[in-house]
Amino acid sequence: MFLKVNRDEIIEGLQKSANIIPAKTGAAFLRTIWLQCENGSINVMSTDSNLEFMGSYPASIDGEGLAGVQGRAFYDLVKQLRSDQGELTIRTDESSTNVVVEQKARKYKFPVNDPEWFQKFSTFPEKGTVFWSGDFLHEIIDKISFCISDEDSMEAIACIYLVPREIMGVKKVEVCGLNGHQFAMFNFVNDDIYSMLPEEGVLIQKKYLSELKKWLTADEIELAISDKRLFFRTGDQRETFTLPLSYYQYPNYQNFLAKLNDDDVSTLEVNRHEMVDALSRVALFNTDSNRCAYFKFDGSEVLVSAQGQETGTAQESIDATFSGDMKRIAFPTRNLIDILNHFNSDTVKFTLTGTEAPCGVSGVDDRDYNVIVMPMMIQEETYYTEENA
Repeated sequence: MFLKVNRDEIIEGLQKSANIIPAKTGAAFLRTIWLQCENGSINVMSTDSNLEFMGSYPASIDGEGLAGVQGRAFYDLVKQLRSDQGELTIRTDESSTNVVVEQKARKYKFPVNDPEWFQKFSTFPEKGTVFWSGDFLHEIIDKISFCISDEDSMEAIACIYLVPREIMGVKKVEVCGLNGHQFAMFNFVNDDIYSMLPEEGVLIQKKYLSELKKWLTADEIELAISDKRLFFRTGDQRETFTLPLSYYQYPNYQNFLAKLNDDDVSTLEVNRHEMVDALSRVALFNTDSNRCAYFKFDGSEVLVSAQGQETGTAQESIDATFSGDMKRIAFPTRNLIDILNHFNSDTVKFTLTGTEAPCGVSGVDDRDYNVIVMPMMIQEETYYTEENA
């Protein structure tokens, strides 16, 4: 293997490759970045046994071959070399036991990993592919992933769920996340994505989404699905990122969605920015044992309060439009702030189905986006009174 390449041509690919491999732990073959010279390009490849990355970059090739090196160290070195100091020469030595990196008078050697460690990477399916906006997919992940469980042992609710739905004659793709306390759903229309998804939908574990987001750019991507994997490829076909699909039974969320349409629900409409500001101040009075913000409905305003044995009490009044019979409800303060920050609408609507039943959050400018949060049980305790002041 012998090639010359500009450092800037490969540094981004090396970074993406290094992102998915373990830094220090795990089997040595999983910490490997594979360098392959063929057809006038250098292929940069890595896998953690689940995620796979492969990028192909232009180089001056004078000898084809494949070599694996300790990935993190190789990337860190190339990152510190400067492109204005000349091209990099990357080659294997005569015994093929080392990869040598040279730039002018600089010379570095990396031991070559056993070539038997190399496992063939998944081949991108060339049929039934769909082109999609990378930044739109990034936005969807942001809107949903915060509601997905972080615990892998939770199986389906540790996954993002994409499923084709026909809603009132309109074919939509429904994207959902659930963690047992919160639920987020986003719908969008894309006939090609709708057609390529299996009827039962697909599940992607949350732990893979952060690396997918790092790989995505605002550019168009090409998407494909096989029986076991989901494939993403840049529009110029230079980079491919693949991840495994999961096969769990996703919970039926239609029942608690239906409750939002009951006749006896209460509704609250408030300015989102004012609510976030108030909750941020009220949160200062939360404690580990009392993480709630209490909402008390009073005509054309809502009173938001919190209390703690060591912190005292806080109460703020916000202009609101309220209808219904509910008097009081409590929500986890930080969770509610997080939810509201994922909306774009100036005004948000809370659909309250009960003091311990699902509450829906929606916005006029977020028509295809809905979040459900579970209230917390109200504890009738007073830690701090005016008499103590």
